[in-house]
Amino acid sequence: MKGKIVIVTGGNSGMGLATTIEMARRGAQVIMACRSRKRGEEALANAKLKSGSDHIELMLCDLASLDSIRSFAEEFKASYSVLDVLINNAGVVAIKRQLTADGFELDLGVNHLGHFLLTNLLLDTLKAAEQGRVVVVASGAYKIGALHYEDPTLSRRFNPAKGYARSKLANILFTKELAIQLEGTGVTANCLHPGAVGTNIGVNRETGFGRSMLKLLSIFFLTPEQGADTAIYLATAPELREVTGLYYYRRKIKELSPRAENSAEAVRLWQWSLEQVGLN
Repeated sequence: MKGKIVIVTGGNSGMGLATTIEMARRGAQVIMACRSRKRGEEALANAKLKSGSDHIELMLCDLASLDSIRSFAEEFKASYSVLDVLINNAGVVAIKRQLTADGFELDLGVNHLGHFLLTNLLLDTLKAAEQGRVVVVASGAYKIGALHYEDPTLSRRFNPAKGYARSKLANILFTKELAIQLEGTGVTANCLHPGAVGTNIGVNRETGFGRSMLKLLSIFFLTPEQGADTAIYLATAPELREVTGLYYYRRKIKELSPRAENSAEAVRLWQWSLEQVGLN
């Protein structure tokens, strides 16, 4: 990965930080796309120390804001003409129903629509790479997900599992359609289930709500480094240069449920997402 340009969303904590550190250790120039400057700068210092690399950069990107995503893409392109790997790692679990600045339900807005816009804005730089890769961190929670076009903000009967599972189903359908859209370009797109990882997802960073429960359950979880392993594999393995549109778990291809293999649903989600984020 020496000299390769890599973006990791949510690179300041959990699997994102573990991914940032390992990619930097392998010689990549890593851009940590983070929402909070304070947490990002603290994580940046930590990542440089642990990786032994100065080739890590912080750029602010709030995936809950379409304006912030567009600003990030412009800032990145002003400095870089090529992007070798985009790792769409950042994720949220809304404990109560919340809306983004643009009026999207938070889980779908951040986990899917934010990454959908970011990826599309960076496609030209990925295509400029010798072999560009998009890696999407999904989840096995997709199995209980449904897209709920009739109630996209989940204004009726919201619960955390419903919101999160929908966003993870969207991640997979997005990856499948993206792989098709990118056929013949030299850019691949794959997604993964990282396993049950002990991260701060679902913890309110302002109030600390959920942290004690996370600590209590931590003995049952994978470490962030273990959870990041498959994403790093998809981003770096030379044998995957032409592999695209697949879902992995523990570095192995994992069979998807019929709902996540529905190509017509993937096309519908793609078109709906284009409209939501204002892309032609």
